[in-house]
Amino acid sequence: MPRLVVLTGFLGAGKTTTMLAAGRLLTRLGDRVAVITNDQGSDLVDTRLAREAVPDVAEVTGGCFCCRFDELADLVTDLVDAGRVDTVLAEAVGSCTDLQATVVRPLRAHYGDRLALAPLTTVVDPARVGALDGDLGYLFDRQLAEADLIAVNKSDTLPRAGLDALLHRMRRAHPDADVLGYSAGRGENLDDLVSRWTGAGRRRDVDLEVDYDRYAAAEAQLSWLNQVWQVTADGGFPARRWAHVALDSLSAACARRGDVIGHAKLAVQSPAGLVRMSVVAAGDPPTHEPAGPEEPPVASATVLVNVRATCPPADLESLVRAAAYTADLAVGATARPGPARAFAPSYPRPVHRLPAAPA
Repeated sequence: MPRLVVLTGFLGAGKTTTMLAAGRLLTRLGDRVAVITNDQGSDLVDTRLAREAVPDVAEVTGGCFCCRFDELADLVTDLVDAGRVDTVLAEAVGSCTDLQATVVRPLRAHYGDRLALAPLTTVVDPARVGALDGDLGYLFDRQLAEADLIAVNKSDTLPRAGLDALLHRMRRAHPDADVLGYSAGRGENLDDLVSRWTGAGRRRDVDLEVDYDRYAAAEAQLSWLNQVWQVTADGGFPARRWAHVALDSLSAACARRGDVIGHAKLAVQSPAGLVRMSVVAAGDPPTHEPAGPEEPPVASATVLVNVRATCPPADLESLVRAAAYTADLAVGATARPGPARAFAPSYPRPVHRLPAAPA
């Protein structure tokens, strides 16, 4: 029977890295894997990366899975009815919650015994625990509260004693959830995570109390910007360097303003190949995937930009333009922007919201 794994968790937790690393592992184990990405906007870095890792990739854009449920169901139906997948990995928007009621139960009701649903998995960045307050902190808490499986990613960023203490804290705060630590980037304990999806893991069916006004207020704090830039230089320029300077400049500018970065991602496509860079906290330097030295200069590159941050949409557009200009000066290039799609998400209005089955 085909299996569907729904991943949730706050922006920057490493859901995409987890999904792609798990997809590669499942493929090596003999599974046929498909990926469904999800975002409030379009032109997704995650989708482009997924297509480099697995052959079957689709996306739901323009809203979260709960508000675009029919699109999600249609994609899953196509995959299941065609008999071409064993595992579907679906990554929900990082600012969503209440997925048990609005996605998992409707999927279970829709597919019955034609599709196995893995435990709802909330991916957690240790650096976010205790770092978000107000409505964003409420959203983060609700993501944890509804999880069947709390997957604490980036275990390699903590000392062993610190990781053990955090896992213990999570287990005490969420005794009905399964909790494990792993590192998607390094592949540490990834096989344990995948085994929780393929085995008889915990699956709870309880109603989660969600204040939708607070949920909407949390989403409204975050502006979304997706944009494509064309960068050129007659004499050639170092594409990786341009992207690093641009993202580092944006990170520093958000830190100076006191903005929270949910995530900022760049996908740089040039004759030298594809490089992804990301920042998940204002003030942090960019990380590169794959890591490595600067490639030979190129005449042109296409840069896909996805940023989620707590500043007004117009301010976010200005910050990105300034970051691109700083990068231009640093390497002697000229960046020309495509249309900016900057906005704040609208009030969440799920297509379905099913209660738990009577006890």
